[in-house]
Amino acid sequence: MLITLRIAPFTNLLSHSRFFLTLRSQEGAYHSLILFRLTPEPLESDSKATETISSEENPTYKQIYIMESSCPHLGADLSHADIEEYESSLVAIERKTRLGRYDFDLRTGKSETGLRACTYAVEVKTDPSDGIDKVWVEVPTSGSRWRLVELRPVSEEFADPPPKPTAPLLPVTAPPLVPSVIDEPVVPINNPPTTLMQWAVLILNTPNPTLKVQRTREAVNLFRTGKLTSIGHKSPNAPHAPDVPPREETFSRNTVDPAKVKNRKNRAVMLHALANIEQWAIDLAWDIIARFGPSHPNMPPAFFSDFTKMALDESKHFTLLTSRLSAISPSTPYGTMPVHASLWESATVTSKSLRSRLAIIHLVHEARGLDVNPGTIERFRKAGDAESVKVMEVIHADEVTHVTSGHRWFTWVCEQEGVEPVQAFREEVKRGWRGDVKGPFNIEDREKAGMTRDFYEGLKGEMGLPSSAGQDLLNVKTLKDAVASVAVEYETEK
Repeated sequence: MLITLRIAPFTNLLSHSRFFLTLRSQEGAYHSLILFRLTPEPLESDSKATETISSEENPTYKQIYIMESSCPHLGADLSHADIEEYESSLVAIERKTRLGRYDFDLRTGKSETGLRACTYAVEVKTDPSDGIDKVWVEVPTSGSRWRLVELRPVSEEFADPPPKPTAPLLPVTAPPLVPSVIDEPVVPINNPPTTLMQWAVLILNTPNPTLKVQRTREAVNLFRTGKLTSIGHKSPNAPHAPDVPPREETFSRNTVDPAKVKNRKNRAVMLHALANIEQWAIDLAWDIIARFGPSHPNMPPAFFSDFTKMALDESKHFTLLTSRLSAISPSTPYGTMPVHASLWESATVTSKSLRSRLAIIHLVHEARGLDVNPGTIERFRKAGDAESVKVMEVIHADEVTHVTSGHRWFTWVCEQEGVEPVQAFREEVKRGWRGDVKGPFNIEDREKAGMTRDFYEGLKGEMGLPSSAGQDLLNVKTLKDAVASVAVEYETEK
């Protein structure tokens, strides 16, 4: 008997032609898939079609294909693969890399090379409870009680219809206090990066936030389209991540103790504080790749797909927030207000252990974001700032997937080490966190991301006071020489 899982109403898939899907089983196993929708029809045509023919006969419903998200040979990301339709109606994926070309039949997964990718049966059927046509997919044969934990477009490159060109979201001019001139090309002229590791370290060492965003977009695109020579984490000459990513001089001058930027009295201050978090989050996504990739040569390619996607998301968030800041407060662009480096303090504490990094950064810090984001959204809504509400809703939806990725790879590390995930997480928090893991908790979104209550309820960190107490640990220039005093970067709304 074929067991299927409901994905979404068919009309929800008309906005884009490709979607990421992540499934999780009751046992905690994850499965990453790509949904391709071919020969798309406008919404109006689909609506008329459903009025005259059944869902089983609608030809547009037969153009949805779902398969595993990575090439079974090299583990390459298939989200940007080329698609060809042959006269025999055979639909194949054509994957071009520096090492060859791989075709996979979207229905059978077979390739001319003899390889085979996993494909999953798809059907569209009318839900009798509401009369809406919905898409269902076959679940993996291993595991039980599979659920959908992520469904989102691959990128705006696959929007349907394609988006109209828009002006850049980042401000192109700024007061003299914040230099915005980028005197470096996105791709360095001398010794351009050829591996994902090299791009990660280059981006970490890029002080200008605008250039950091642009290089992130370039690197992720090259990775997804197979234009890099390799990931590079198995090379003995893989570059090393910096202890602390450099910041522009104005940013460093404005870095202060978190207590001094805790109270967010107006929208501009809130947006600036959130943008600061996102800039550090970009670096954290690249740092986990560069710092821990070489020490884990058996890391599955899906790990790098997940964290490059996270880096791209954080870049998008930073751009959206700085754009809103520029719109509502042109006289205080990003970099002119006090900021703190609490996130990187936790990165310093966890720099020696991938398991610790995943626990503290992604399952404590980012999970805390799931708790407080709804309150932040409500504050913007009460202020009548509908555009900022939209921005924060996008950010919150993405952050659920980030915590999901953190949980996925934390459980993977635990499996490799032969330890139980919940117990291991609680031990990591006790060692690498100080004080209570505070509520109130967004139980629904935490659970969707894999964080059940037994992970975090009644949990308290027991990390001791920093050995250099009394010094200014939050100065970015000296952070690498200090033991971090961890402060939560998201504050509970009061």
